[in-house]
Amino acid sequence: MTKYTLVIGNKNYSSWSLRAWLAVKRSGAEFEEVVIPLFRPGSRDMISTRSPSGKVPVLQGETETVWDSLAIGEYLAERFPEAGLWPADASARAIARSVCAEMHSGFAPLRKGMPMNVRANAPGKGHSAEVDADIARVQEIWQFCRARFGGDDPFLFGAWSLADAFYAPIVSRFRTYGVALSSTCQAYADAVWELPEMQEWAAAAAAEPYLLPEYEL
Repeated sequence: MTKYTLVIGNKNYSSWSLRAWLAVKRSGAEFEEVVIPLFRPGSRDMISTRSPSGKVPVLQGETETVWDSLAIGEYLAERFPEAGLWPADASARAIARSVCAEMHSGFAPLRKGMPMNVRANAPGKGHSAEVDADIARVQEIWQFCRARFGGDDPFLFGAWSLADAFYAPIVSRFRTYGVALSSTCQAYADAVWELPEMQEWAAAAAAEPYLLPEYEL
C-alpha cells in the first residue's frame, strides 16, 4: 500500500489540519504525520518546502502532492472508495459536498471570533451578532442533514463522511466556547467529539508544547 505523509500545523489551533487528518485516518491509508508549528521563525520556510501553496495541510504521496483540505478529501475518496468518505446516495452526496464547500469558503466571523483552541475553556466568549448568525446557520445545516439523511446513525448523513470531518473543528469550537445548541445539534456534536479519532487528536493537542499567545483565551 502506498504510504503518504500528511503535513499539518499545531493540533491545538489548526482547524484545516484537523479536517485533512480525519479524512486520512478514516480512509484507512497508511501515512505518517509531520507537525510544523505555525507562526514561529522558520515555519513558513519549512512549510514551503513541502506545500506549493505555502500552507497546511498538504498530503504527499509517491507520485503526487495534494494541498488544501477539500482537495485532500476528494483525492482520498477516489483512491479509497471502500472507505465511503462520501455518502453512497447521489442526492446525499450532492448535499454533503455543498455543506463542505459552504464551510470551506464561509463562516469567517465564527472563525475569527471563536478561533479553534482545543485545550481551552472559555464559555461565553467570542459572541457578536455576526458570530451568532454563523452559529445559527451551522445549526440549520446540522438539523437539516440529520432530519433528511441521518436515519438511525449519529452523523450528518447517517454513516460518517467528509462532511463530519469538515464540521469537526466547529464541534471543538462549540465545546471551547460553551455554545448552547439544540438537542439535535448537541447529540450530533457529542457523537463527533466521542469518535476515537477526535479523542486522539484532542489528547495530542493537550500535550503539545507549542503556545501561540495570540490564540490563547
